[in-house]
Parts: sequence; C-alpha cells; structure tokens
Amino acid sequence: MQTKTLKTDVLIVGAGPVGLTLAMTLAARGLQVLVAEQRQRGEPPEVKCNHISARSMEVLRRLGVAAKLRAAGLPEDYPNDISYRTTTTGTEITRIRIPCRRDRYTDTSGPDGWWPTPEPPHRINQLFIEPIMFAHAEAQPGLTILNSTRIEGFEQSASEVFAQASDLASGESFAIEARYLVGCDGGRSAVRKAIGASLVGDAVVQRVQSSYIRAPGLIAALQSPPAWAMFSLNPVRSGNIYAIDGRETWLVHNYLRDDEPDFESVDRDWALRAIMGVGPDFEFNIISKEDWFGRRLVADKFRDRRVFICGDAAHLWVPYAGYGMNAGIADAENLGWLLAARLLGWGGEGVLDAYEAERLPITEQVSRFAMNHAHEMARRRRAVPAGLDGTGPEAEALRAQVGQDIYDLNVQQYCCAGLNFGYYYDNSPLIAYDGEAAPEYGMGSFTPSTAPGCRVPHLWLDDGRSLYDALGQGYALLRGDPGMDVQALLDAAAAKGVPLALVDLPARDRPTEYRHKLLLARPDGQVAWRGDSIDAAQAKALIATVRGAAQ
Repeated sequence: MQTKTLKTDVLIVGAGPVGLTLAMTLAARGLQVLVAEQRQRGEPPEVKCNHISARSMEVLRRLGVAAKLRAAGLPEDYPNDISYRTTTTGTEITRIRIPCRRDRYTDTSGPDGWWPTPEPPHRINQLFIEPIMFAHAEAQPGLTILNSTRIEGFEQSASEVFAQASDLASGESFAIEARYLVGCDGGRSAVRKAIGASLVGDAVVQRVQSSYIRAPGLIAALQSPPAWAMFSLNPVRSGNIYAIDGRETWLVHNYLRDDEPDFESVDRDWALRAIMGVGPDFEFNIISKEDWFGRRLVADKFRDRRVFICGDAAHLWVPYAGYGMNAGIADAENLGWLLAARLLGWGGEGVLDAYEAERLPITEQVSRFAMNHAHEMARRRRAVPAGLDGTGPEAEALRAQVGQDIYDLNVQQYCCAGLNFGYYYDNSPLIAYDGEAAPEYGMGSFTPSTAPGCRVPHLWLDDGRSLYDALGQGYALLRGDPGMDVQALLDAAAAKGVPLALVDLPARDRPTEYRHKLLLARPDGQVAWRGDSIDAAQAKALIATVRGAAQ
C-alpha cells in the first residue's frame, strides 16, 4: 500500500557516476532532482572504471567536483605510466609515460601532455570516484538521493511519468511523480527493458577473469618502477594489473583464451601468480572476484517519450580507452542541458530530439574503436613470441621490437586524443551547419575545428581563465572583434529566454581555427553556429534552431 507520493522534475534511476553527473547537471540549473539507488548508503561500488578522461574532467570541473577527484586515488607521486613487461615482476618491454597527479598540470612532456584542455585525464578507480561524487551531489540544493530504493515500474502520460518505488529497508511502497525519468541503471537496466529498447551488436568480444587482490609485498618484488597499469606479455599467461591504492591493492585481469570455456576453467591462483611472475610462497589474498564479458552492444533507441537511458543502460563495450563510464558521463551532460532547456521553458518541443540524434551515432563509433582495439590486442596476446622473456642480445632485440609495436598500438588508447576531442555531431536538429565537413578523427588523433558540431577549441583568456570557465550554464557567443555589434543575437535570445553569455576572445595567441568573427558555443562545449555577421532576421532563425523550435 502506497503511503506517500514524491514529486520532482526528473527522476534518475541509479546513483553511479553517470546518474550523479546527470543529477548535478540538472541541479546546477535550479531543477528538482530525485535519484533512486538500490544500494545502501555507503555501500562501496564495484572495482570497475580506472580512468576519468579529459572530457569528463572538463564536465566535472564545470560541476565543481574535479579538484576533489584530482586530489584522490593513487598517492600524488605514484607513476601513472602504463608498463608492458614479461610479467609484473619481470623485465620491462616498454612504457607509456603519464605524469603522476602531482605533476599533471605542469608536465607537458608525455604523449598526452600537449592536449588543449584545462583538465588532463586522471587515473583513479571507481572506488574513490563514486563516494566523492555522491557527497558533492548530495550537497547540491534541490538534489535528493534515496538509497535502498528500487523503482518497481512506471507509466507515462502526456505530461508526467508515474513511478512505483519501494524502500528495501522498510518494505514501504510509495509513488514518484516526475516530468521525466532517466535510466542510469547499468548494463542490466530495467528502464531499458521497460521502454522496449534492445541491445544490438557483439554479445561477447572477450572474457576476463578479474580479481581484486591485496598484495602488500608486490611493489618490493618489482624489477622496474611501479606503474598505474602493468601488462604481462609472455607465452605462458598474459594479463594486466592495475594499481588501486598505489600501496597494496590491485585489480588483476586474466584474459581467457578461445579454448577456455568459462571463468572457472582456469585456476585463478595459478593465473594470478603467472601474470605477476611470483612463486607459491608469495602472499596475497583475493578481496573479490570481478569477472566480466567484454561486449559491443548499443541500444537501438535511447528514448521513449518522457523516459531516457544513459551510460551502460544504453551501451556496453570492452573498456579499452576507458570509455565505458566516460561515454556515459558525456551522455549525461548532453541530456542534462537538453532536459533543463525544456523544463526551464526556453527549449522548444524539438529540443529533446537531439539526445538520440547526437549521442547514438557517437556511441556506435566509439564502441567500434574499442572493439577493434580489443581484437588487435587479443591477436597480439595469442602471438607472444617464444623467447620474449629470455636473456641475452637476441631476447633484448626481440623485446625492443615487440615493445615498439606495443607502444605504437597502445599509446592510442591510453592517450586517446581523438576520443576526447575529435568527435562531432553531424546530424543534430540544434546545430546550424554551414557546409564544411568536420575533420575525421581516430582513437589517438584529431584536428581542432570550429565547424558546427565540433568541440569548441580550447584557449586561455587574457585574464588567465580557461575559455571553458567563461562559457557558463547556457549558450555563449564568442566574439573575435570586441567592437562588433551583436545586439541582434542577444535580443533574439533574450526574447525567448535562452541564456546567452557574451565572451570576447583574446586578440593574440588565438588558435588559427578561430577564423570567423563570431562563434556560438553550446552548454556542452560543441559549436552550434559560426559566422562573420548576423542581422535581426538571421538571429531569430538561429535562436529558433538552437532551442529546438525551428519549423
């Protein structure tokens, strides 16, 4: 029997990093948000994501939580490198150098040190990410998190979503009325199933026997300096180990071979010792088992009227380049400002159509980058040459050759500039395209561009701030000539309630991509329009387009 009814603007199902990002994005714009999470308050998350991308850190910077996350995780001087070795404790083959977090803002020498961003990537496990985001979200006005709460079902009307909820601690049932509902409830998403969305793609790309362990003596046993990720390549057993606390806890991945039918077909203790390169006397204990399937699955739709899905609920893939959670954070930011636009009244009826039109194609692209890389890495593991772990000049020459090949392949995923900065929206109803195609991008490469749909290229303002810190919560008009009259566009935006900030660009040291006098940046940092002038009629038409009200 229902004893109460809660009302909110948006009901979010799931309080993982994706759900919390969406909740904070909405609350920052003054909306009422309710998050329902089945886990008990303080229950630790799974040991999953190990990396926050630069684009995600930019989002979290806007939400005011990036500095807190940057201060957590590995010790400040622990190397964030990726090291390839014969075993964890064996001979190093190659190393991708990534600065420790103490030096992350100042060290520009590495393969991602040149990136045009105020927030470089951060290596940190979800064990640390989620509690920090939870505490920050919970402190925001208008944002309520209900732990030990399960959404049992929901129905939609023309104006609301009616959800049935249960308190798992007390057994109490209650109702929630929301304008919109978003499922951020993971790979087994009940919300996805309820809206009739199906996952399409490759059900199994790889199988990984994964173990979260405590091994206090591992660092002392290393021949080479420690690293955030240490991959073992040898003919006996290949795998990798991630540093969780930089002291004694580690996550070990053992990649099953095609002839190994299931997770229990390989002796776990033997595999762990073979990957680490330690004998039977080396002491460690298993904290938990985190076995998983690598997939490439994307939902065939992300929306049913007033109900949406984000993150793992919408897409699952092998976690190469760390883009499981990070793609979900991009979903959440995108959907967050679109929902806010509609709820605050300045977004037209068509504004929410942009979510699926923009995010679904990008999700498909990124998933294929990840899958292709997973297939290539699997091929390399199957073909580890004999003698790689040997001694003498021939073995050293072999390691040098294999090391260069491994470096060239994997620097793309661990320093994935393309996935961070290269993706673009090429078929959005909210973007005024001008006929110039966006540059193509790869996992590790991109070309900055102001073509509509691309990411606004980063620059530093004359007052020392990042351009991104000046954009605000709404649209921003970037003006290259401070004397240029833009009142027509400001008036057109004000007439429809569209938040629009005016930002004058520095006269010097401006990237060459800024060849137009005016550029309209969206709340998510993508280019909505550019030009050299705009009159009143053009301004009205542009505002109609970007707010989803074009005829």
